[in-house]
Amino acid sequence: EVIATALTVLNKSDVLPFQIEGKVSNEDLRLEYRYLDLRRPEMARNLRLRHRVTKASRDYFDEQGFLEVETPILSNPTPEGARDFLVPARMSPGAFYALPQAPQQYKQLLQVAGVEKYFQIARCFRDEDLRAERQLEFTQVDVEASFITDVEIQTLIEGLLARIFRESKGVEIPTPFPRMPFQEAMDRFGSDKPDTRFGLEIVELSDIFAETQFKVFHSILASGGVIRALNAKGAAEKFSKEQLKKWEEWAKTELGAKGLAYIKTNAAGEWESPIVKFFSDAEKAALAERLDIEPGDVVFFGADQWHAACETLGRVRLRCAELLELVKDSDALNFLWVVDFPLLMFVPEDNKWVAVHHPFTRPKAEDIPLLEAGEFAKVRAVAYDVVLNGVELGGGSIRIHEKELQAKMFETLGIGPEEQQEKFGHLLRAFSFGAPPHGGIALGLDRLVMLITGTESIRDVIAFPKNNRGLDLLTQSPVTVDHKQLRELYI
Repeated sequence: EVIATALTVLNKSDVLPFQIEGKVSNEDLRLEYRYLDLRRPEMARNLRLRHRVTKASRDYFDEQGFLEVETPILSNPTPEGARDFLVPARMSPGAFYALPQAPQQYKQLLQVAGVEKYFQIARCFRDEDLRAERQLEFTQVDVEASFITDVEIQTLIEGLLARIFRESKGVEIPTPFPRMPFQEAMDRFGSDKPDTRFGLEIVELSDIFAETQFKVFHSILASGGVIRALNAKGAAEKFSKEQLKKWEEWAKTELGAKGLAYIKTNAAGEWESPIVKFFSDAEKAALAERLDIEPGDVVFFGADQWHAACETLGRVRLRCAELLELVKDSDALNFLWVVDFPLLMFVPEDNKWVAVHHPFTRPKAEDIPLLEAGEFAKVRAVAYDVVLNGVELGGGSIRIHEKELQAKMFETLGIGPEEQQEKFGHLLRAFSFGAPPHGGIALGLDRLVMLITGTESIRDVIAFPKNNRGLDLLTQSPVTVDHKQLRELYI
């Protein structure tokens, strides 16, 4: 008990815009009064857990002999796959800095500088559309090391994640993590970040329809495409014809698919589908056997070029898992390394090849002749992503360290000698001074903390985030500025 002998009022409070106790459903209101929102126990817990994750990372890398080095925030534009935030340079009229999408080039330059083991809790900026797990400004656990292999980096990161989960959540995670090639991940799960907590695997059917009379499937196969499918077992009772029609529209509008053919099997075992009438008895028998079709199942087809068919069914797979509650209340932690990514991807609308990760990623040694021969689709990268329950925690690669190979990579991406010197001259010059072999990885700190806390939004683990429209409702930014400021910046 406390017996008060005096009472001094240090400050007074207005009526609160929401109660600190309990759930607050209006997120914009929470962000407008974020300093009050952070008083709530669950938000205070998130900040403490984020601190523990960050501290565990720093302690771990320090013990491993890594040196934390800060890299510039005002930098030059980099080809990281998103729009840059540009900052006008007052002292260089008409010129701009860019906020870094990642410290990629600087950490490679540090390897040339002899900083053999580098890490940084790095702030990064990308001007891109927002969603639950994405912010305009975010934090990476950034790592780079010289004379290191891809397997050594993976082992290093497994040790880091084991340390983080032990110290922040009290959970022991088994290592090493399974490895899965990109091709297998796409074939089985339709994603390069597969959620392996449930089955619903995609099955190849192209051979069954090799001689089909169904014109749609025949034309897709004739153009080099594939026929694939997945069986959502027991899902028929959750799908009406109207719902299946809506899913077909969703596949067309959101996924860019040509359609979403299906077979719904009723309780009597009868197949209900607009396309079954085009199948031969042999095709139907082969389908039933390969997909293990039983009463109450719903089969979804992906008929397109391989990558598009895989991606469509991958998205369908996740929606089916949500509908069927396959991972509801699951406490499984399924870590996975996805490896052997393709180095390059062709973009038909731009009629050019682009880097799947970034242009500094190293091709596998045995595939370099394919790169030189122009067989770009067959070239694999020494690249790797670490995945947890279908969420990419981070990705990295062994880098190109030779000036000639890096110039060849730029040339393949349509970046000519003049543009190479303009944008990457500093890097190519550095490589001419005996750059060591090196590689690294970057983990999304915010995303990792989000998964550890179990929250569904990355905004719940960032002290002062932007909302889903990119607005800071607390400070009402971004704001317009007066003409005097713009004139000073020559804008």
